Amino acid sequence: MAADELGFVPVLMYHQIVPEPQGVYDRNPDDFRAELERLAREKYVPVTAAAYSTGTMDLPAGTHPVVLTFDDSSDSQLRLGADGEPVADCAVGILRDVAARHDGFRPVATFFVNGDPFPATGGGKALAWLHANGFEIGNHTLNHAKLSALTGGGVQREIAANQKAIADAAPGIRVVSMGLPFGIQPDPARLALAGSHDGVSYRHHGAYLVGANPAPSPYAASFDPVGIPRIRSAGPNAEDAEFGSSRWLDKLADGTVRRYTSDGDPERVSYPEGGRGEVAGEHRERARPY
Repeated sequence: MAADELGFVPVLMYHQIVPEPQGVYDRNPDDFRAELERLAREKYVPVTAAAYSTGTMDLPAGTHPVVLTFDDSSDSQLRLGADGEPVADCAVGILRDVAARHDGFRPVATFFVNGDPFPATGGGKALAWLHANGFEIGNHTLNHAKLSALTGGGVQREIAANQKAIADAAPGIRVVSMGLPFGIQPDPARLALAGSHDGVSYRHHGAYLVGANPAPSPYAASFDPVGIPRIRSAGPNAEDAEFGSSRWLDKLADGTVRRYTSDGDPERVSYPEGGRGEVAGEHRERARPY
């Protein structure tokens, strides 16, 4: 199976899924479906940001993790119909349909939400549905704030206030992942991972940047939870296509970039002999070079 659990992981970033994209961050439903179909064909298995950043991915042998992330909590991502289920043309509806057609392709994703998520459905109802159906809710600040422009207290206020808004709208949701608005880190960067304001504390396992390149294995010494890179979803002919998902998936497929491939055993970290120096210290006891 050529297991390599020190390989790179594509963390894909989506915004609006709309028939007429208005910018480089939007994708139309057909293109979004085509990308998911490609991932399924190439034996990728979606995992949440939390599972990736904590190294708790449990995947079949020979498959590859992919993290699907959605920013800004728009109606194009999730809209529930009169029956209480996602409508067919929203991102979640398309994802569930693709998963139903491909055995082993999980309908799993992480949604980085702001203060008024999924307005057409209603924040509480939408968040509760996502949580009940295995999706992860992450923090994207209350007002989509540019964190580098705020004081340390202002950063913590934006993040903690959004955490409180999520908890008030849908009690029981545990928020452990942070999507950085505009991909901009606060100063100091560690405030994206932990802090408190007005009696509300937050603690995240990972803070995610805006699109650039594949992310390192969570078991690698190079893994940095305060700034996890994401890849902007984009076709081969899009603006800045060289940095988009289509090109990076090509490089992962042809071996230009080392790809994470599971050994099927979540209790060990397998990789080709010679990579021992790349394993993070806390994972060395699980390391199994071959």
